[in-house]
Amino acid sequence: MELDDLSRDPYAFYAAWREQAPLVRVPELGMWMATRYEDVRAIIMDTARFTTVSDHSVIQRTFGTHMLTSEGAEQSRYRRALQPIFMPPNIRQRLEAEISNATRSLIAGFAAAGRVELRSAFASRLPIQTILLCFGLDIAAEPRLRAWYDSFEAALANFTGNPVIEAQAQASVVELHDYLTAEMAAARAGTGSTVLADILSGNAVRALSDEEMRRNLSIIFFGGISTVEALILNSLWALSQHPAIFDRVRANAGLIPRVVDETIRWLGPVQSATRHVVADTVYKGIALPEGSIVNCMLAAANHDPSVFPDPTRFDIDRPNLSAHLGFATGPHLCLGFRLAQAEARIALTGLLEMLPSLSVDRNASTPPEGYEFHQPRQLTLFWPVA
Repeated sequence: MELDDLSRDPYAFYAAWREQAPLVRVPELGMWMATRYEDVRAIIMDTARFTTVSDHSVIQRTFGTHMLTSEGAEQSRYRRALQPIFMPPNIRQRLEAEISNATRSLIAGFAAAGRVELRSAFASRLPIQTILLCFGLDIAAEPRLRAWYDSFEAALANFTGNPVIEAQAQASVVELHDYLTAEMAAARAGTGSTVLADILSGNAVRALSDEEMRRNLSIIFFGGISTVEALILNSLWALSQHPAIFDRVRANAGLIPRVVDETIRWLGPVQSATRHVVADTVYKGIALPEGSIVNCMLAAANHDPSVFPDPTRFDIDRPNLSAHLGFATGPHLCLGFRLAQAEARIALTGLLEMLPSLSVDRNASTPPEGYEFHQPRQLTLFWPVA
């Protein structure tokens, strides 16, 4: 197997592996792949045998110990400290209007051109602006966050262990932590009510140190940027492939939440959730030595025909859209999944309202790729202008 082939069309490999066994060893990546819905869900939920905590974890080596690289009481403590930000009432009351304003401002910047490469002009920018607005940080920090998170994305997809990529990401973490230290100090000294200030004012009660806060904010920032960028691009790519559905959505914006959910299932932005074997164990007859890496392929589970009939079909009318595992499940269910869905919904609504006749230029766009983070690297839109 060539890794480039896996990147270009991971779903073909998932289908073949799903037919072979509950777990398939992939020597090129040094890990086992779980591709069936039942197995992906079972392994993610079995924290006694399969853990996120490991010195071999790429995400742990990059960001340290945080809510995605801890288990049990420690992991719960981290989540409780930051969970209120991502509850639906807070998203609706404090964030949705800000996201809508940022969406419309970005679109207004290119609406008169009749053409735009959407990733660079919009999809990569809106999530960063949302994170900054969400925490009450200066929007001028956008270019720095973009540079840091490009290096983080490269590191988390660095399954071959390139030391240069890893070193670049670790240097970016140091810079990000320095930035957060300064912003946390400013929030404590200020008199305004921002989300960051509110979190810090309750920090003693929640018992998070400043270092723990920085590590957890770092991973929240990363998840809030990379996932949303891909979800916006993948949704438009999916609609461009299905013109009849696109026409329905143009006529009824109320269908956009269903488009977002089906995109997560059909063309998942994040393909996997990695687990490490705690001690020698046997899973469905397969011997797994301590320290083995099991990659739970969320995107493969979301194409399991036993759960999603005719899984390769993009169908916004599926009765079980919300059953997808695109944001994982269990204790490590993505903390910001509701915010990600809201951002994608607001972004697509804004684009279709302000550019109602937009189309995807397939010749100037690239198909989604990546076996860890999956999205088009370039997506060009065009529309008529007066």
